[in-house]
Amino acid sequence: MQHWIFLSIAIVSEVIATSCLKAAEGFTRFWPSLVVVVGYLLAFYLLSLTLKTIPIGVAYAIWSGIGIVLIALSGWLFLGQSLDTPAVIGLTLIVAGVIVINVFSRTVAH
Repeated sequence: MQHWIFLSIAIVSEVIATSCLKAAEGFTRFWPSLVVVVGYLLAFYLLSLTLKTIPIGVAYAIWSGIGIVLIALSGWLFLGQSLDTPAVIGLTLIVAGVIVINVFSRTVAH
């Protein structure tokens, strides 16, 4: 169970760091740049802990799938970016893929 908590926090940390990349303006602004660096360090550290029990392919599929969806939502909610119908369909398929991996794959540590 602890590995899922680590993976969840890693994903959120990565999403926060990625969301701050634009505000960091090429690492020329201190505070957003600090959030990016600390967020990525925390994300990769926690991801490495999850790999003790979750296979890397599965962990990365979950990480990237959920991360893509959360980044798209972050851009929509906070940066005024639009999501058209094909984007929403694609994001839905990504979520479906993550669900299939978690529900049906025998390689996932439960």
